[in-house]
Amino acid sequence: MKNNKVILWSITVALAGFLFGFDTIVINGADKPIQALWQTSDWFHSTFIMSMALWGTVIGALFGGFPTKRFGRKKTLFWIGIFYLVSALGSGMATDPYVFSFFRFLGGLGVGASSVAAPIYISEIAPRENRGKLVALYQFNIVLGILIAFLSNWLIGRYMEPSISWRWMLGIEALPALIYSMVVLTIAESPRWLLLTKGDRQGAREVLANIFSSEREIEAQLQIIDDSRETEERKTHRVAFFSAQHRWPILLAFLLAMFNQLSGINFVLYYATRIIEEAGMSADTARAASIWLGLINFLFTFVGLYLIDRMGRKSLMYIGSIGYITFLSLVAYAFATGATGGWVVAMVCGFIAAHAVGQGAVIWVFISEIFPNQVRDFGMAWGSGTHWVFAATITMITLPILNAFSAATVFGFFAFCMVLQLLFVHFMMPETKGVSLEELQKQLTE
Repeated sequence: MKNNKVILWSITVALAGFLFGFDTIVINGADKPIQALWQTSDWFHSTFIMSMALWGTVIGALFGGFPTKRFGRKKTLFWIGIFYLVSALGSGMATDPYVFSFFRFLGGLGVGASSVAAPIYISEIAPRENRGKLVALYQFNIVLGILIAFLSNWLIGRYMEPSISWRWMLGIEALPALIYSMVVLTIAESPRWLLLTKGDRQGAREVLANIFSSEREIEAQLQIIDDSRETEERKTHRVAFFSAQHRWPILLAFLLAMFNQLSGINFVLYYATRIIEEAGMSADTARAASIWLGLINFLFTFVGLYLIDRMGRKSLMYIGSIGYITFLSLVAYAFATGATGGWVVAMVCGFIAAHAVGQGAVIWVFISEIFPNQVRDFGMAWGSGTHWVFAATITMITLPILNAFSAATVFGFFAFCMVLQLLFVHFMMPETKGVSLEELQKQLTE
């Protein structure tokens, strides 16, 4: 196998994750300056300014399976970059909250579609023994984007006036978006899509020739894909996605994605500065402390990448769930007892580390693996869409919730939800490590 090609294409596609992470978190730095500029209420600010990109993400995720299946993984990934580019420029130059929200919505469409197309593409070209690691490159780039967004916001906020700094925070994303849009044109199309959707056997063979060294390996891969199509068509007779045939992977994807957000991860990342200020730190110190959250997320994602194909997806979810419960409970205790800001930051960092090793490393890998080849596009859209519906809802109600309940109550609720996640992992979640996509199809749809 020519691993260099697979790795290069995987890294290129995973750059969509960098834009995902940067786009979703960059609003953290612009949060308060924008609210002060346009004098918006908490409800308006949460619904339009802070969560509009996430509602775009919901749409992009739920419907991202259609262009991914019809036009191909490569074309979809290219247009995702264009959406990011237009969104960054438009948001940075917005003249009122409605124009701003529209362009943030466009960026959200890119985020949602990328969370469907990128993991699918990588899972379909990667060998099964390295599939977890390569798909997790997408998550690695997400956390890298988050880290760079926190750092960029801090630097721009430190050296520019608040009245214009938020425009640069958002607009600077146009540069990596342009670079990504150009380099993604160099990848090959997914051989599984070419053969299963377009019936282009020669095209699939040409792509596989760039991945495998011998004719025997190429023919073996073509046969595996052919066999999976024949098996699925014989079993399902083109059964609709929402059917008894697919009920188990649909349920698994829904629960995993739901618990991902009920951990409070987007709540913490989007409102990191406010949460840390709530613990008694100044605004400048809170912005600097938020960089530590991004750094911890980045570093522990390496741990998740290293372990995901060694220990397996389920083992990492055990580790992450126990870490979630421990550190969320400690954060709740800290707020309840009036502990210092430094203690809260340390416990939140522990929570971020647990997420990076567990859910952060696993979610996109697991969902991209568990659906049959013929409906993987829609399965990924279902799982990603579920994730983003919960993310958007939580972000939208955050400010009113913080005004209505104490931070201790909010973090205590998240800790309780993670107890439920631990039960899900123990009793329901299968291990997918080292199993081919076609073998998983048999196990989860029979």
